[in-house]
Amino acid sequence: MNLLLDLLLAALLGALHSLPFVHTAWWPAQFVVIAVLASRIAKAAPGRAALIGLLFGAAWIASGTWWLFISMHTYGGLSAGLAAAAVALLSLALSSYLAAGFAAFAHWRSGRGKRDALLFGAVWLLAELARGVILTGFPWIASGYAQVDSPLAALAPWVGVYGIGFVTAGLASWPMLGRLRAPPLAVLIAGLAALALVGPVRFTTPSSTMSVTLLQGNVPQDEKFEAAEIPQQLAWTRGQLLAAHGQLVVGPETVIPLLPAQLDPGYWDEIAAHFQKGPQAALIGLPLGDEEIGYTNSAAGLSSNTAALPGGFYRYDKHHLVPFGEFVPNGFHWFTQLMNIPLGDFNRGPVGPKSFLFHGERIAPNICYEDLFGEELAARFADDATAPTIFANLSNIGWFGDTIAIAQHLQISRMRALEFQRPMLRATNTGATVVIDHTGEVTASLPPLTQGVLDAEVQGRIGLTPYAAWASRLNLWPLWALGALIVAAAVLRRRRAAA
Repeated sequence: MNLLLDLLLAALLGALHSLPFVHTAWWPAQFVVIAVLASRIAKAAPGRAALIGLLFGAAWIASGTWWLFISMHTYGGLSAGLAAAAVALLSLALSSYLAAGFAAFAHWRSGRGKRDALLFGAVWLLAELARGVILTGFPWIASGYAQVDSPLAALAPWVGVYGIGFVTAGLASWPMLGRLRAPPLAVLIAGLAALALVGPVRFTTPSSTMSVTLLQGNVPQDEKFEAAEIPQQLAWTRGQLLAAHGQLVVGPETVIPLLPAQLDPGYWDEIAAHFQKGPQAALIGLPLGDEEIGYTNSAAGLSSNTAALPGGFYRYDKHHLVPFGEFVPNGFHWFTQLMNIPLGDFNRGPVGPKSFLFHGERIAPNICYEDLFGEELAARFADDATAPTIFANLSNIGWFGDTIAIAQHLQISRMRALEFQRPMLRATNTGATVVIDHTGEVTASLPPLTQGVLDAEVQGRIGLTPYAAWASRLNLWPLWALGALIVAAAVLRRRRAAA
């Protein structure tokens, strides 16, 4: 096959690879895509393998994150051409890790199916780790998320989403690298069947159950911070907070879009007094700070136990900020000046903050795409006695409109629930507002892009999964080491063979 056809096939495979991240029942398609891709890489020289990896990765990321165009063009006012170019350039840049990995695979492969499948999985793993952490990381649609409804999801509490990606890439490539012999196919099918029958091991046990009310304001992004629209938003939020039935009430990211000092006198005091003097508690997304100390994208927790805290509330400050949305990387102010977006320049909160204590549960907030970074959430599990029993994600992805970003973010949250065997509450502006149990299943939900409240129950969990135990202490270094050791072994074998 000539180079042009190889590159066209790579782009087509990359686009197809983005589908299981929304339609998770299509998880077998990921195995087919990776198998065909591996068959082309196995026949390519390093330079050609790098180009195939670059085109495959760029098509995968661009087709999976095209909604970035909406935030830049529809809401940011960037011209359609520049917004499309920005998505394309970002996708190419993030695919450079996969290109380098495939070049290394083509150079060091041995021609033996099992070894090459292991090497293929290792370079895939290292490429995904690099994309997930370098320059603050962008691990959206990491390959393991496509398996959230497959038998491989049973591996989540052991090795996390990146480990699932490693296993998927290695298993999917083995039949092709082993020249379609029956044993690799049989092992793959038997392994998946065994995982499906056995299911995940339960490492956690129930704590207590409480009722929750989750708010979904469905405020269009172009109205979110408009002065004329804010009073209506604030009135709806106040009414829902004070009338909520749940023991715990959760409002999404910036459900109050103003600083407390900017609110009308009495607005915040009334809400705070309601929860400080009553049996309920609330987690509310809002900005905090001032010009002197700086600003944070935060969540405030209110209950009868918070009156004595500074400001009268529990405070969580977002740690993992969004590039271009919550801070501007050095050298890119020219780019943000082209857009008409109310960009923030926020301070970072600490890693591994204390949980919000209520009803005997330790509730761990995270804001927006912080739940993509399981290794950072894992820092809260270093001490089993203070580890979270419930996660609460407060999000506003209204920037991306009615797109696949809503479904993708839901799958990401489900994977976090699987990794830690903890329930996840998701209170969002436009969706998906849901309750996810410790098995990763959605137990209650609101239709996206509607205004409403979700009343449901959540059961906390105690105990540590293996992933929580090792990632809380070692971050992602064990996976980096695994990938590096496999590559190093392949290099040594080739050098010995050539000697």
